[in-house]
Amino acid sequence: MIRWIITIGVLFFPLISLAEPGIPAVTVTTAEDGGQSYTVTLQILALMTVLTLLPAALMMMTSFTRIVIVLAILRQAMGIQSTPSNQIIVGLALFLTFFIMHPVFNTAYLDGVQPYMDGEINISSAIGKTTQPFKEFMLAQTRESDLEFFANIAAYPDMETAQDVPFSLLLPAFVTSELKTAFQIGFIIFIPFLIIDLVVASVLMAMGMMMLPPILISLPFKLMLFVLIDGWILLMGTLASSFYI
Repeated sequence: MIRWIITIGVLFFPLISLAEPGIPAVTVTTAEDGGQSYTVTLQILALMTVLTLLPAALMMMTSFTRIVIVLAILRQAMGIQSTPSNQIIVGLALFLTFFIMHPVFNTAYLDGVQPYMDGEINISSAIGKTTQPFKEFMLAQTRESDLEFFANIAAYPDMETAQDVPFSLLLPAFVTSELKTAFQIGFIIFIPFLIIDLVVASVLMAMGMMMLPPILISLPFKLMLFVLIDGWILLMGTLASSFYI
């Protein structure tokens, strides 16, 4: 967990070109190869600043968005408004996100964070190597149509390769693609439960029991169906595999 927090922190580490001359604890040293290194005081200050961006980075640059939306749609389809609770859904989405994103976090840490902490590379190189695994993951999940849409809005020039896509263009395209994919998965999940509701409502109307809420009768059948097909395993496996197909 600490390794992942450090990795995301370096991902958003700000590049500061000048130091205040009146504060000796905050200095920038230029190496022979042109790279710059910063004092520990400046690094800690920047790290504490970017910690405020961690929730947004976790939601917008990982698999968290797709997972939490699908789980919320599942709860709505089953007709149980408060079970599982919001805390459980967010926690489940969070830990499943760590499971899915583990290769990305690990690669970013080994390629960018660890060499920087060992003094082998400067902060500029560390940021580039740390962001590369995230960029590859996001590009793999982003639709070309979404990239083209935002590129046209921002009037970006034509990009020859995927590596030429800037983060400012990739982030909104990735979030849009994740929202679209999440709602597509949620629609497929919703259909079986909707059929059960329609069948139960039709039977109740045929029996003249129109005063009895259909949701009260269909809920046990939906729960039984979800348990019999081992729905949680199917759902978690589908969500995890959807990022690496």
